[in-house]
Amino acid sequence: MVIIAGLGNPDRKYVNTRHNAGFMALDALAEKYGITVGTKKFRALVGKGVIEGIPVLLMKPQTYMNLSGESIRAAAEFYHVEPEDIIVFCDDVSFDPGVLRIRKSGSAGGHNGLKNIILELASQDFKRIRIGVGKQPEHMDLVAFVLSQFSAEDLETMKEAAKRAADAASVMMTLGADEAMNRYNGKRP
Repeated sequence: MVIIAGLGNPDRKYVNTRHNAGFMALDALAEKYGITVGTKKFRALVGKGVIEGIPVLLMKPQTYMNLSGESIRAAAEFYHVEPEDIIVFCDDVSFDPGVLRIRKSGSAGGHNGLKNIILELASQDFKRIRIGVGKQPEHMDLVAFVLSQFSAEDLETMKEAAKRAADAASVMMTLGADEAMNRYNGKRP
């Protein structure tokens, strides 16, 4: 089984905010493969299904961004899934809206959700698909920026980026992370 988690914040006020890019990508993946993500388990909304012949658990942790790892660790322990078989969608303020950055492992890069996953799994060896949400303006606090809404134009870009991130996850599972990186890294919708 592969666990695929989209990071975000659960309250309605956070819908379409930069920090919820991971939720957007997970929703796009669930829609593409007809998987309903609505069961409450592991302090998350989850859905089981099959993607390209591979059993998956799709997750939207409901712990808020900074404690995302608690939900992911609980699911990984329950299903005996190793970090190498976990894919995480999250936002990234280092890139323009819609730009994807895929990695097989690595540090949190300042992202508190990834930091908590690394802490909870005691490993950096999970795959991640980071989705650019725009660079933080100098005059704006980082927290205020990631919790702000997208402009109408950027929201359309992000919807396309979510679909591309979903496609990248499928490629990662079937053809490997290197192929996904070759196809999608640094490219924008």
